Amino acid sequence: MDRNEIKQFIAKRIGRLLHDGDVVNLGIGLPTMVANYLPEGANIFLQSENGFIMVGPAPLKEDEDMRIVNAGGQCVTILPGGVFFNSATSFGIIRGGHVDMTVLGALQVDEKGNLANWMIPGKMVPGMGGAMDLVTGAKKVTIAMEHTAKGAKKILKECTLPLTAAGQVDYIVTEMGFMEVTKDGIVLREINPEFTVEQVQDATEATLIIPEDIKEMGV
Repeated sequence: MDRNEIKQFIAKRIGRLLHDGDVVNLGIGLPTMVANYLPEGANIFLQSENGFIMVGPAPLKEDEDMRIVNAGGQCVTILPGGVFFNSATSFGIIRGGHVDMTVLGALQVDEKGNLANWMIPGKMVPGMGGAMDLVTGAKKVTIAMEHTAKGAKKILKECTLPLTAAGQVDYIVTEMGFMEVTKDGIVLREINPEFTVEQVQDATEATLIIPEDIKEMGV
């Protein structure tokens, strides 16, 4: 798979985690693609931390409206019934525990469910944003990311970068597999059939727990 196919593969799998009636916040970058792969017939309320709810699929180029953008500055669509509000209301929703799931990218995740996804000094990557509020306020936290970064492992025994939050990650979805963070460690629940268990473990610093009933990662 090329990088775009990898991102679509990850976004599609995360879409299957969502349920009718869920309020979901999608972080910048790859997570925003989940809006294009929501369960058919399900009424999912996508919230953008910069102040609206009922985000729809990405618009066609000719339909982009630069006045309607998500927290990452990307043009988005608003579904019928969508509501705009200020940042205080938006973070009231987040901090009040009204978000069922947040989907975020990550620089590092570890076997304790710790997350590091903010700026490294001197690097041109996004800053903290609302991630600290989201990972502590949302009921479930799902990490959407490529399994490695230029060969460097991102799923670690212990994060080495400054933490966004400690012990908050529930699920990790990469092009290699679908993982659940438990009190015993990271369980590889599903594996992409293009890879072997050995290949996934070799790309992961943390020791993965491999259940007997591991499933094929489908979309």
